[in-house]
Amino acid sequence: MKHTMKTTCATVAIGLGIISSPAIAQYTDDVIRIGFITDMSGLYADVDGPGGAEAIRMAIEDIGGEIEGRKIELVVADHQNKADLASAKAREWFDQLGIDLLIGGTNSSAALAMAGIAAEKKKVFMSVGAGSTRLTNEECNPYTVHYLYNTASMARSSGKAIVDAGGKDWYFITADYTFGHTLEEETAKYVVQNGGTVKGSVRHPLNSADFASFILQAQASGAKILGMANGSVDTVNAIKTAREFGVGDTMTLAALMIEITDIHSMSLEEAQGLYVTTGWYWDRDEETREWAKRFFERRNAMPTMYQAGDYSAASLYLQAVKALGTDDGTKVMRYLKDNKINDLLAKDGVIREDGRMVYDMYLYQVKSPEESKGPWDYLKLVSVVPGEDAYGAASESTCSLMKG
Repeated sequence: MKHTMKTTCATVAIGLGIISSPAIAQYTDDVIRIGFITDMSGLYADVDGPGGAEAIRMAIEDIGGEIEGRKIELVVADHQNKADLASAKAREWFDQLGIDLLIGGTNSSAALAMAGIAAEKKKVFMSVGAGSTRLTNEECNPYTVHYLYNTASMARSSGKAIVDAGGKDWYFITADYTFGHTLEEETAKYVVQNGGTVKGSVRHPLNSADFASFILQAQASGAKILGMANGSVDTVNAIKTAREFGVGDTMTLAALMIEITDIHSMSLEEAQGLYVTTGWYWDRDEETREWAKRFFERRNAMPTMYQAGDYSAASLYLQAVKALGTDDGTKVMRYLKDNKINDLLAKDGVIREDGRMVYDMYLYQVKSPEESKGPWDYLKLVSVVPGEDAYGAASESTCSLMKG
């Protein structure tokens, strides 16, 4: 049931033609609810999980905990990396709790399932942790924002930036499922396009315990760059095995998907020199350092790219609702696409009509023990990859919303 009340707009919505004059605030009920569904207990819990939920709580606190007298609430669920669980919980929340914003964490299949339900309900869905480009290509919809990285941006950024830095000959160790295959294929494409070569690849099962044979094959290839198209524990185990076999003496390691928490779980002796592509690092500037300090006080760990993305996505949505005086999904989406994003995550970020948020990516390299000033001081900047170079031009999108 809708409630209305008279209010005065405090913010002009750029691009919407809203002028500063009395308006009517419209909300679906007396509570603004955010739903957050991610991996809370499995392989990716450290990079998103409970820390991501805490970041969203920080966003709620930073806007004052309410808008127009309406309390902001957060509900959280663990999808256990299962798309059916994610979709069932999303539908339950939309139907029974009336959630206004759904934020999806890690796992592409779960994100695609949730995106379809959010579109059906005409509610905003922010995909923060999934990598699949299908979210803004063949399965795009008017209510989905792909807010953080995707596999294409990681591949473009890693492939081009590392080749530009001199890493021309590649060999891949790849997780044997869709995510790994896509990451390898897309990175290899951009390596070749930028003048590099690919000398081969080997695929391993998810959650592999023994990487010895894979590392030996990579070592025998004669390549100069070892690209790891996997994630989390698999990437860490591959790096540790590579160091044990002395691969670091002949090859430079490039982790296509790794987070600060993964590096923290290793020693700098093991991780030093590793190329890291990311959309965010806590020590980038004063704004990121200040927010990261607040997060650390709550979680005793520095935030990951995913957790910064959770905060930014929630904050952006709440700012839009406050500016518009409504939580109507269609109107909020229009606002999001008409206004640039300038916060701790992105500078001059834009959300295209296909739902892709475009902002700069970064190539870092892990410091040596001598370069590091202490715990969590792990990365040094190699280069900035401009947003359009990382995500591609709008004309490359295959989303039907981009036609015309």
